[in-house]
Amino acid sequence: MEFLSNYTGCLSNWSLNLQPGLQTVGALVLLTTGGLFVACRAFTFLRVVLSLFVFPGKPLRSFGPKGSWAVVTGASDGLGKEFSLQLARAGFNILLVSRTASKLTVLADEIASKNPGVQTKTLSMDFAQNLDADYAKLKEVVESLDVAVLINNVGKSHGIPTPFALTSEEEMKDIITINCHGTLRVTQLIVPGMIQRRRGLILTMGSFGGLLPTPLLATYSGSKAFLQQWSSALGSELEPYGITVELVQAYLIVSAMSKIRRASAAIPDPRSFVKAVLSKIGRNGGSPTYAYSSSPYWSHGVMAWFLTCITGTMNKFVVGQNKGMHESIRKRALRKAERERGKKSA
Repeated sequence: MEFLSNYTGCLSNWSLNLQPGLQTVGALVLLTTGGLFVACRAFTFLRVVLSLFVFPGKPLRSFGPKGSWAVVTGASDGLGKEFSLQLARAGFNILLVSRTASKLTVLADEIASKNPGVQTKTLSMDFAQNLDADYAKLKEVVESLDVAVLINNVGKSHGIPTPFALTSEEEMKDIITINCHGTLRVTQLIVPGMIQRRRGLILTMGSFGGLLPTPLLATYSGSKAFLQQWSSALGSELEPYGITVELVQAYLIVSAMSKIRRASAAIPDPRSFVKAVLSKIGRNGGSPTYAYSSSPYWSHGVMAWFLTCITGTMNKFVVGQNKGMHESIRKRALRKAERERGKKSA
């Protein structure tokens, strides 16, 4: 016992003699680690600022010569209409694909009147039906065209934020069929020609709903998260062929889908948003942590950077805040519906 006591005492004295040195080393390690962490965050933020406000994107003409075509799905309204108009102004012929033939005809006439020499084609198809005959028609059309740009814009969300247990089977089916099946099937028709020509641009509309788990929009959120992973994987596959693939992460935009009518700093109108997208192709914007993705509109980019690099997107606090916001939206929507029913019955 005396031996053990002496041995223990020796170890204690030895550790005390080393303690000041160890404290110094530990402090240096912590200081270095903290400095590297801060420097890394600062460098990431600098990249975001330069990407959003300074550096230009790839020029549109690099994806195809004059006379080549852009295919736009969900083209008749909102973002799809604006993508079509701005790409036509850039000199691309436009193939407009959407459900309502009459709206496509009006848009085609508008493009022709504003852009002499630009050709248009229209194809009416309901993506919710997922009909092989519709995709066969689309394949027949695009096989004869030099398609340089594909805008995967067609999409569907929930009518109002709704708990998953209360979501109708029809709404779930339509969201998955349009957002996922429709996007994949159209892209698979376009990609072979781009590979053969070794150039092209594929832009797919994503959402903060795919970036951030969104309670009460669970099916929509899951469909956009699927597109996020699919698009990043596709980007890696097609990059060796000179094809640029980019998923565009967007917060709210003035549109029929969002039911927002007034633009603000955080909620742009379609024209401003599309202009930012087309001017920043190839830049990550506020999404430096996601390959082949971008948040090109300045306020969306800042929000995306904060969510991915500062708060994180998967922790309970952030998801809980998102849940609270959509519960509030649901309550307001239900009260509005109740008032409208009261007016009709009066």
